[in-house]
Amino acid sequence: MEPLKGEAKQKWGNLTDDDLDYEDGKQDEWFGRLQQKTGHALEDIKTWFNRTF
Repeated sequence: MEPLKGEAKQKWGNLTDDDLDYEDGKQDEWFGRLQQKTGHALEDIKTWFNRTF
């Protein structure tokens, strides 16, 4: 997960390690938090993570 965090922080410079900490069972909350921080569409964020991960 660490390389993925680095790539996400490069893509969206305002994300922190705390923003990228994922808890099992809280995927919707996590994606919502990322959407709020990045200002990108939820589907774009999910697509990026699915393609990268």
